[in-house]
Amino acid sequence: MRSATSWWIIALIIFLLDFYVFQALKTVSQQGSDRGRQAIYVTYWVVSFFTIATMLSFPYLQFLQTSKIFRNYVFAILIGLFLAKLIGSLFFVADDIRRGALVLMNKIFPLSGAQYMGPEGQGIPRSTFLSWLGLGLGGTLFGTLLFGFSNKYKYQVKNIKLQFKNLPEAFRGMRMVHISDIHSGSFQDIKAVNKGIDLILKQKADLIVFTGDLVNDRATEMEPYQNSFGRITAPLGVYSTLGNHDYGDYVQWPTPQEKIDNLEALKKVHANMGWRLLMNEHVVLEKGDEKIALLGIENWGSKARFPKYGKMDLAHVGTEDIKFKILLSHDPSHWDAQVLPEYSSIDLMLSGHTHGMQFGLENPYFKWSPVQWMYKQWAGLYEQGAQKLYVNRGYGFIGYPGRVGILPEITVIEFV
Repeated sequence: MRSATSWWIIALIIFLLDFYVFQALKTVSQQGSDRGRQAIYVTYWVVSFFTIATMLSFPYLQFLQTSKIFRNYVFAILIGLFLAKLIGSLFFVADDIRRGALVLMNKIFPLSGAQYMGPEGQGIPRSTFLSWLGLGLGGTLFGTLLFGFSNKYKYQVKNIKLQFKNLPEAFRGMRMVHISDIHSGSFQDIKAVNKGIDLILKQKADLIVFTGDLVNDRATEMEPYQNSFGRITAPLGVYSTLGNHDYGDYVQWPTPQEKIDNLEALKKVHANMGWRLLMNEHVVLEKGDEKIALLGIENWGSKARFPKYGKMDLAHVGTEDIKFKILLSHDPSHWDAQVLPEYSSIDLMLSGHTHGMQFGLENPYFKWSPVQWMYKQWAGLYEQGAQKLYVNRGYGFIGYPGRVGILPEITVIEFV
């Protein structure tokens, strides 16, 4: 938890930003009636001071400390307001630069610059257009983030067909469902979660795989949902791996042993659901006389702040004579960092982790999210020579309790 001084510094920054945005608000409302302007101004500052008061009281409100879900909503709204005002301020800064340049021109060329001055030497007025543009875009961003709250359970089925020259004939036509990043600790609606599970079962998959982050931090988060996800079955089995959140690395444990016990409890959750958890190992899937290998490793991320628990050498050993291999590895950065340079025999790697940042733009012709500045491969299919990587956008959510543009995903891969 931040110190009280830190919260006051943040509050001061927010107040100064609010005051700056207020100047643009005065510009766009100057043609309104006195009563209308007064109502706008009062509403603006009531919201502003309520926002600051909420933030300053945050460390002292017990219900915000105990209810992580409610806390995430409060944070999302506060951060959304801040980002909206920050985006709007970019246009106001551009306008102030314009005004400053005109002031300078007026001092150097008084006759030419006089035409830009306001009435009776009041200075150069703000641009109504830029003020409206900044307020409009900021408001749109905030409204979009609020709308995103309603998208967190809108599961989308992504159907893709993949072709591999070395795939055994017996496995052509196989349907595999890939899900990732359940983050059960963020769920609030078990009916909506079950509708997503029904959608998974509706795909009639031969094989189902899960690529990590079953929980946010603690194994107990799965208690309300274990029976629901235990309904997921497939003829060739359900296989899973661990993600960075599954180790309990992001919470303070009273003792090291409790952290170890938490991981062991999480492993039992996988087993109780009938999911075969792959811990730096592989299984051989057979159809008739033909085989493929399914490898699964613990979390392995190339970014410094994510753990490298995975051991590819242990998972890969014994698969040398199996000509087709699928790898389950939570973090897509593993592909460039180790899989491509060292394991050319991996035909398909499946990952998650990024969630597409739960925010972005996506259509059949265009795909963008801020997460692409951190991850080269962040959503969808990527190919390098004969090797392929698919990054699932995630089944659940964490932090921001919603999704904008990048919806929760159930991937159906058909091998052709």
